[in-house]
Order: sequence, then C-alpha cells, then structure tokens
Amino acid sequence: MHYNYIVIGAGSMGMAAGYYLAHSGHHTLLLDAFNPPHDHASHHGETRLIRYAYGEGIAYVPLALRAGERWRALEKKTKRQLFHETGVINVGRKQSSFVQNVINSAKLHNIPLEVLDAPTVHKRWPGMRLPDDYVACYEPTAGVLKVEDCINAYRQLAIEAGAVIRTNSRVATITPGNVITVTTTAGTTFTADRVIVTVGAWAKALLAQTNLTLPVSPIRKTFAWYEADASLYSEYAHYPGFSFMLDDACFYGFPSIDGAGIKVGRHDGGIPISPDEPRIPFDDTDAVALDQFLATYMPQVGARKYGKTCMYAMTPDEHFIIDQHPHYPNITFAAGFSGHGFKFASAVGELLSELATTGQTTQDISMFRLNRFTQKETYR
Repeated sequence: MHYNYIVIGAGSMGMAAGYYLAHSGHHTLLLDAFNPPHDHASHHGETRLIRYAYGEGIAYVPLALRAGERWRALEKKTKRQLFHETGVINVGRKQSSFVQNVINSAKLHNIPLEVLDAPTVHKRWPGMRLPDDYVACYEPTAGVLKVEDCINAYRQLAIEAGAVIRTNSRVATITPGNVITVTTTAGTTFTADRVIVTVGAWAKALLAQTNLTLPVSPIRKTFAWYEADASLYSEYAHYPGFSFMLDDACFYGFPSIDGAGIKVGRHDGGIPISPDEPRIPFDDTDAVALDQFLATYMPQVGARKYGKTCMYAMTPDEHFIIDQHPHYPNITFAAGFSGHGFKFASAVGELLSELATTGQTTQDISMFRLNRFTQKETYR
C-alpha cells in the first residue's frame, strides 16, 4: 500500500510527528517494532523532566519553550494531565558551564529563576543537603512530564486524525528512491513519497542501508525508586525535580508523585550495548552510585523499592541529530537524543513534520545537522 508519509519508529518523536502529519491531511502510516509506549527503548520509566533554562546549552532554549507550549496544547486537546509543575532545581558549582548556562539562558529568555545558596536550600527543602560551595538554580515553571501518557495522547490524536498505526511491525529494509520502499520483517511491503526515521538506538543500522553513517552509540542506563517521606519529598510538599552536576558525575531525579517514591538516575556513564540483545536487568551493583548520591544529598530518603533499565542513544557531543538525508531529501531522520530528548518530543515531532513536508522548519536546527561532525562545530 502507498502512503504520502511513513514514520518508522512510533515512540516519542515519531508518534508526535505522525500526529502532525495526519492532522495536516497527509495519508500517514506509522510503523513500530513494538507497541508504544513500551519499555524496549528510551521512553519508559513513567516520568521525565522538562526544563527551559537549559544547562546543556543556551541554543536549546527556544526549542524547549516551544515544546512546553505544545505539551500544554496536547493536555488541553486530550483533557489529560501530562505535566506536573513541580519546579526543577539545577545544582552545581556556580562557575561550572552547566550552572552558567542555566543562569544565562534564563536571563536571555526571561525565564523565572532563583539562584539559591546552600542554607536557603536547606531551609526551603529540609530533605536536601548541599555543600557550602554549591548553588541551586530553581526554575519554578519547570516540572515533570508523564511519559507513557504523553505518547498515548499523541497516539490517540494521530488515530483520530486518520493516521494508520501498525505495531509489532519491525522494519527490515528501507530502499530509497523517488518512491521509498519499506519492508517489515514479516515481509509486508509499503511505499511512500517521503519517510521519517525515528527509531532511536536502531537508527544507525537502519539508515546504513541508505549509505548514511550516523555516529550514534546505544548505552545501557539505570534508574530506581526509593521510599520517601511525603512531607519532605512529594510534589505536594513542593519538592522539585532535580539535576545535580557534580565534579565527577551527573544525577537527576523526581519528587514522589502519587506516592511512587523519589526516582533517581545517573545521567553520565553507562555500558555500551546492542539494542537487539537482551538487556541485563537492574541489580544491586547498579544501585551503588544512586544509593551514595541520595545518602549524601538527600539523606532522609528511605529504602530502595526497585530499579529499571533503559537505553540512551548517544552522539559524540551529546547533541541531537535532526536532518534530511544528504542524497535522498525525501528521507528525514532524528536520532542520538543522548538521554535528554524526551522533553523536546512535542516540538521535535512538529519540526520533523515541517522538515519532511517543506524542507524547512520554524525552529533553528543548525546545531543538530549531521554535517557538524565533519565541520567540527561546537555549540554551547
């Protein structure tokens, strides 16, 4: 069967892109190897932070602000609560590039932000402890996205707009040309005028069939939930989401929402893996760094409840890749979200639909172009 557009990979970015295409009246097919939302890739685990004053680079801020607008619009359209405005606290040494990016991006884009010293933090959030030489940048309008609910909301709207979604349909081959042929492992063949590829850790292998090399490396990541006193650590106690940029590690986490407990993960590090191999389950070894972090900075958090694993698809500079194929402009792709992409999914889906249909976007994506790896450009 022929479609105007095929979206390969209907996870966070792909499901959003499929909705925007279908909503614009395009005959759209979404294919996914699993049944999204699922726990085989990077988008499971209940929650993700959304921050606007962005420590990873000031250039991300316009995209983050647009994503926030699109998430709120999605909430309104589907009548689901997708976002919890818990606030987010970014912690580190004041002179660090991460903290300076947070402060400077807030000033540049008029984002509400308080820069707090350690005693002020201890008074406001008694469950948190910081070294005397650390500061905390508190962003009150940031918060937490409910991951699976976000994807289900876009899935609902995509179907209502007329998109066809085929789950458990892994793509085996993609053959470029004026008309693109896509074949699943079950032997089903589809054709399309244009294709968007958003398959996360599988992007490198799939796009290699089109003579395109992506510098994307999958790694295994872990996170865990801990018992937490609701009077100290819950969203109802106004405990924020958090990101700690330490001298030798980076941790992130979430307040206890609906009694789930404090959730914490380590952003840096990880073990290289193949996305097709069975993932090693979470075990006590994975918990060592998480336990130590909480014992130091949130000493009143209770016992560990359970942990989970996921994948990051990393690029060498930890910035995203969003582009059109240099030889086949009717193939658009997004990959390498490096563990900080989900918050942007609403805006990335929108810009992917624009890029695929018109070759242009309303967002500046120059820092995400694939050719930066040959041009040696650096973005901060």
